[in-house]
Amino acid sequence: MDIVRIPALNDNYIWLVHEPESGETTVVDPAVAAPVLVEAERRGWRIGQIWNTHWHPDHTGGNEAIKAATGAFVTAPAAEAARIPTMDRGVREGDLVTLGPLEARVIEVPAHTAGHIAFHLPEEEVIFVGDTLFAMGCGRLFEGEAAQMHANLQRLAALPPETRVYCAHEYTLSNGRFALTVEPGNQALLHRMEQVEAARASGEATVPTTIALERATNPFMRAPSVEAFAERRLGKDHFQG
Repeated sequence: MDIVRIPALNDNYIWLVHEPESGETTVVDPAVAAPVLVEAERRGWRIGQIWNTHWHPDHTGGNEAIKAATGAFVTAPAAEAARIPTMDRGVREGDLVTLGPLEARVIEVPAHTAGHIAFHLPEEEVIFVGDTLFAMGCGRLFEGEAAQMHANLQRLAALPPETRVYCAHEYTLSNGRFALTVEPGNQALLHRMEQVEAARASGEATVPTTIALERATNPFMRAPSVEAFAERRLGKDHFQG
């Protein structure tokens, strides 16, 4: 499976995913259409699907134009059907979505939005998490509660440590600076921040991340209780850094 990162807007990442055996290609969370269509054409890939993790416009804004240009089939959270008019199939917890011979299992992770989902491809050791889990961070609680997000992160933490996590934003530097206020003595975090600062100074992306890295350095995944998580989430909401 080939996964291509396409930067968009200010800090979004769109993921163009190609399965070479079947030749099938999907787009995960297309904020916009133009760079996706250009990249797919450049590579000779025909886009047949779109996977949305949630309804926010910076994750679905490219759906209509991509669908018009390619006929792509849109799979998105069933719970957010009213907010994703381009949806062809609504999926829920445990549903399977295929890309050629590959299977992605849907995991419901509500809190950032009420119907947010993730697409987990266990055989490929890959998960597309939208705005639920970030490198050293997590999504804001726009439509859910701290208990939901804490449970989401504990569930994701239970995935195999080598699982590669494809999130939808480049928030790592700010997330890491906040993480240091929570765990200033975390040696894994200090080492990671050195790498992140060097990468960003060179204009390099810092995602995907891995479950192992997040277990070691993500203050939200490492929160020992819902109360601790809620305190950290509130702190990050007001953090300037």
